[in-house]
Amino acid sequence: MSLPLLKLGAVLSTMAIISNWMSQTLPSLVGLNTTRLSTPDTLTQISPKEGWQVYSSAQDPDGRCICTVVAPEQNLCSRDAKSRQLRQLLEKVQNMSQSIEVLNLRTQRDFQYVLKMETQMKGLKAKFRQIEDDRKTLMTKHFQELKEKMDELLPLIPVLEQYKTDAKLITQFKEEIRNLSAVLTGIQEEIGAYDYEELHQRVLSLETRLRDCMKKLTCGKLMKITGPVTVKTSGTRFGAWMTDPLASEKNNRVWYMDSYTNNKIVREYKSIADFVSGAESRTYNLPFKWAGTNHVVYNGSLYFNKYQSNIIIKYSFDMGRVLAQRSLEYAGFHNVYPYTWGGFSDIDLMADEIGLWAVYATNQNAGNIVISQLNQDTLEVMKSWSTGYPKRSAGESFMICGTLYVTNSHLTGAKVYYSYSTKTSTYEYTDIPFHNQYFHISMLDYNARDRALYAWNNGHQVLFNVTLFHIIKTEDDT
Repeated sequence: MSLPLLKLGAVLSTMAIISNWMSQTLPSLVGLNTTRLSTPDTLTQISPKEGWQVYSSAQDPDGRCICTVVAPEQNLCSRDAKSRQLRQLLEKVQNMSQSIEVLNLRTQRDFQYVLKMETQMKGLKAKFRQIEDDRKTLMTKHFQELKEKMDELLPLIPVLEQYKTDAKLITQFKEEIRNLSAVLTGIQEEIGAYDYEELHQRVLSLETRLRDCMKKLTCGKLMKITGPVTVKTSGTRFGAWMTDPLASEKNNRVWYMDSYTNNKIVREYKSIADFVSGAESRTYNLPFKWAGTNHVVYNGSLYFNKYQSNIIIKYSFDMGRVLAQRSLEYAGFHNVYPYTWGGFSDIDLMADEIGLWAVYATNQNAGNIVISQLNQDTLEVMKSWSTGYPKRSAGESFMICGTLYVTNSHLTGAKVYYSYSTKTSTYEYTDIPFHNQYFHISMLDYNARDRALYAWNNGHQVLFNVTLFHIIKTEDDT
């Protein structure tokens, strides 16, 4: 075989190596075989645990913007891992870019040789045609040799054309790699603008400032109810579940009381996760049956209405015994003045930022709702407010910052329809809808620590988020 053919074979071999390398290496380096690169706007999706959650916002009388947020968990390891993966990807792209540059130089050198060879082949073809026209003047033997050589070269012409295309493709790849490297560098600069430790300290500082700000928040007015979030599906259509609003941040015990009558068993779970999985930590057998579903756990004790009476019981979980009991004077009981769904829901015990409350109705107030603030130790009524809203027309009610909010139904289409402020002794009609997902609510209570509504929704334990209008107290107000 002649020297030109050997060189051409080397060129084709080089092309095969390049093609094989690009098909196997490029996809894995740039992530085309496993993931798809996103644009900077969609590169990172922040989950609720990674972002700040604004749960209320408003303006104060002076026009200042105010808001309340929930800080995320103090765990930035996932973001740090993403940044590290991005740096590794960028290094691979840079290495690949250098390899492409070397291949490009070799390709350009071989390409010049191919162009020269292509010209020679085309000239040879033209010469052959000329000779073929004058073949009568040549010896038959010489003509046959020349024709055989030309037959060997003819199949290489389309191969050379393909080689030129491949050379252009390599140039195109080089440009795309350069662009990708620039994009990744920009993303790395955006994500890695701060060192991990510096960023972590900034987050901790911001969280501290936000918590200090939250301490200055006065009680808020209910503006919106969103959700629900279904935590678990269990029990009968009626029941109650709750956490202690005065418990420490590390104490997330859940208490579960199924049915509205003929039951004395309270189930305790160490956390929401244990509650969902059904891992009970303790069971309490109360000395009395309860009535209704409107119980409350407050400062380590359970407050409930004793069955077939208007007596309120305070039961200590830690001591396992009754600490106090007292009759709620004139309060109707045993379905005399229940909520719209019945179920011996005459007396509703609840707690908010201010303290412990009882909501009920009396004959003296014509069956309309009475609000009483209770002493959490003795259960004595410290003060009462008489409203004009019929207890039997209320679906459920709950207290937030000393204001009672009443729903107009326990069925689909229910909304917060009426509110009464114990601070000003005034009422107003409201229109705050919420989604009654499972069609029947038999318990709806506000938890001041979680700033959420706990509900028993037709055998489903759900949570509603609330949006409150807050005013931040300034130094001059204290």
